[in-house]
Amino acid sequence: MPAEKIRLDKYLWSIRLFKTRALATEACDKGKVKYNGAQVKPSKQVHVDEEFEVKTEAKRWRIKVTGLLDHRVQYGEAIKYYLDITPAEEIERIEFQSASFHTGKRLSKIGRPTKKQRRDLGEFWDEK
Repeated sequence: MPAEKIRLDKYLWSIRLFKTRALATEACDKGKVKYNGAQVKPSKQVHVDEEFEVKTEAKRWRIKVTGLLDHRVQYGEAIKYYLDITPAEEIERIEFQSASFHTGKRLSKIGRPTKKQRRDLGEFWDEK
């Protein structure tokens, strides 16, 4: 059931931009949530048609409020309550960062080389 007035931290948590309400509150307190270019408090009342800039670990969102939601719902429902108006250059930046470049080095945290891989490396280094 949609609410008439709702706090910003609760709204950001309910539309699933943050995993917990405490993280949403912390982001507001640290200045990672802005309204009209100014930092906002977690207690700010959210209204329909307002636009917010939200910086999460994953990306910088720019959202427009299309409806008020006071409780957490599944993702498919939650996306109906905001419109993602993130600029295209931000989306391109994220895609560029996620592209991995193969440098020839072993990836970290995938374990030690197998015996066959060690032999192959040994043959590679012994060649002149």
